[in-house]
Amino acid sequence: MELTPALTAHLNKAQALLSHTPGLFELYRTCFASTCETTAKLLAGGEAFVFTGDIPAMWLRDSSAQVRHYLPFAKEDAKLQALLEGLIARQASYICIDPYANAFNEKPDNSRWDEDETFLTPWTWERKYETDSLCYPVWLAYSYWKATGRAAIFTSKWHEAAQKIVATLRTEQRHREQSPYRFIRPWAVEEHNARETLQNGGLGTPTGYTGMTWSGFRPSDDACAYHYLIPANCFAAVILGELAEIAQSVWQDAVLTKEAHQIRREIVQGIEAYGTVHHPRYGRIYTYETDGLGHYRLMDDANVPSLLSLPYLGYLAPEDPVYQNTRAWLLSEENPCYFQGRAACGVGSEHTAKGFIWPIALSMQGLTTSSHTEKEHLIRLLLATTAGCGRMHESFDADNPAQFTRPWFAWADSLCAELIYQTYLTEQ
Repeated sequence: MELTPALTAHLNKAQALLSHTPGLFELYRTCFASTCETTAKLLAGGEAFVFTGDIPAMWLRDSSAQVRHYLPFAKEDAKLQALLEGLIARQASYICIDPYANAFNEKPDNSRWDEDETFLTPWTWERKYETDSLCYPVWLAYSYWKATGRAAIFTSKWHEAAQKIVATLRTEQRHREQSPYRFIRPWAVEEHNARETLQNGGLGTPTGYTGMTWSGFRPSDDACAYHYLIPANCFAAVILGELAEIAQSVWQDAVLTKEAHQIRREIVQGIEAYGTVHHPRYGRIYTYETDGLGHYRLMDDANVPSLLSLPYLGYLAPEDPVYQNTRAWLLSEENPCYFQGRAACGVGSEHTAKGFIWPIALSMQGLTTSSHTEKEHLIRLLLATTAGCGRMHESFDADNPAQFTRPWFAWADSLCAELIYQTYLTEQ
């Protein structure tokens, strides 16, 4: 779709303000407009479909992140409101169809990423259950409400979706005893590819009760090693607080309000009891995953929610001492997903090859630092590693940015635009 009036007016102002660095406005313009111009569709009936880029499906996570940088411009722009409210409505419809699916088709045509053994509907593109898939739509809707005051988005369908979200998070606190969810990718089982399928007949590796909520897969779409994913639980704690406020203020739903608050308390207690360890060099830090049985994984992945992103998501303040310890650790080579090369250094993912850095993580590093110098350094790094494409990739080789994955990845574009906006344009 075309840029809306408010977005066009903003870009006209931004051009002069970003003229100090060659190529900066061109990168900003491409990344800022990417979702609206290349991945967004307004559908009959008022809903909107926002696909991820070079894959034709809509992820609940990606679609939310792809439009977040438009929120400051939505209050007075009816066309932008139509896009955002249409997406919020579409996400609620999908969650009501299946709260365990992570990605959906535009139409019920039975298209699939793969032929998996799990409950599938004609709308399902992929059904990897990821806690953050239920968090992002709440985060988007709540943030939109606060930015515009338009509570009409919280329809009866959205209320139904909210109830399903809370019920699913509650069920997954006791996954092995109560959950109906199973996921098997047959070829991955045959090839012993633990990233693409869940162990133990699709149930996942063992867990003990912690108060936290279970996730089958990470936001990278890779299977969890230990299924209490700490950054996803932190995100769940944030959105449960937001859901409680919506339930109380908009619907006067005392039952939903109480349940959201209670689950939030249990999750936070679980994070603090099971989600940190003492590191001999960095002090107390958050782990990435744990199972409640004494096992944990020390790492951080580029995909958001990540440990790096916790202040951005609203779980804690950026100056929080445990976060600062964790940040220092994960931005070091002690993090198995941190790579340093001739061209760049930053956080990558086990989803891509070793030595490949993700622009999403570079943008997030900038969005979670108070240092203007660090922000500018990261923007210059993003500008220098597009391999002449003028937009963000999924990942690139730390030694040779001309080697990259996914030439069209709108989520990464949006985060880059958000960082540039935060660094140079927020006071304009």
